[in-house]
Amino acid sequence: MKYEWRKAEKKFYLPATNPELIEIPQMNYFIIDGKGNPNDEFFGQYIQALYTLSYSIKMSPKKNNAPDNYFDYTVYPLEGVWDLTDAAKNLYNGSFNKNDLIFRLMIRQPNFVNENYAKEIIEKTQKDNLGNPLIAKTTFETLNEGLCVQMTHIGSYDDEPASFAKMEQFCEKSNLIRAKMTHKEIYLSDPRRTETSKLKTALRIEVKNK
Repeated sequence: MKYEWRKAEKKFYLPATNPELIEIPQMNYFIIDGKGNPNDEFFGQYIQALYTLSYSIKMSPKKNNAPDNYFDYTVYPLEGVWDLTDAAKNLYNGSFNKNDLIFRLMIRQPNFVNENYAKEIIEKTQKDNLGNPLIAKTTFETLNEGLCVQMTHIGSYDDEPASFAKMEQFCEKSNLIRAKMTHKEIYLSDPRRTETSKLKTALRIEVKNK
């Protein structure tokens, strides 16, 4: 039976539409770093690189290259951690230029994927896909987010500040403060096929007790 993250790990990926506190365990990811406006054409190459690598692993049994303990599964969703350049932070007055965004895009990998196998996949996939140089710039990392506040935002990405305001209010009432000023977005809808008003995005911030 195929492993479905939407069912088996619902609490991590499909939070409520109101803020909630959760402990996120250690997880492994393919990660690629970049800078610029996500609405520009170049951004698609970053996404393509991550999905190409992720599907290379999912389809590895068909190429007789599956890792030990492989099981069939649904590829995890795209995630992004967002920040601003230092210069943009110094000038921030409530709005910003999207060209000043810094991002870390990532797709989680099943636990049977280890560092050595991930490096092997990156090298092999790079050779097979010379048209996307970003594959070679992708890394395999283990992240431990720990204590977090998260919620599902429904609607435009540009309207996310209203949801973050709810999360900040939840933190204040719960005697929590942000551990980092960056935030994570987990993309649960395909913007190419979903009306903007119906887009679902899981928002997450790392927190700690005051």
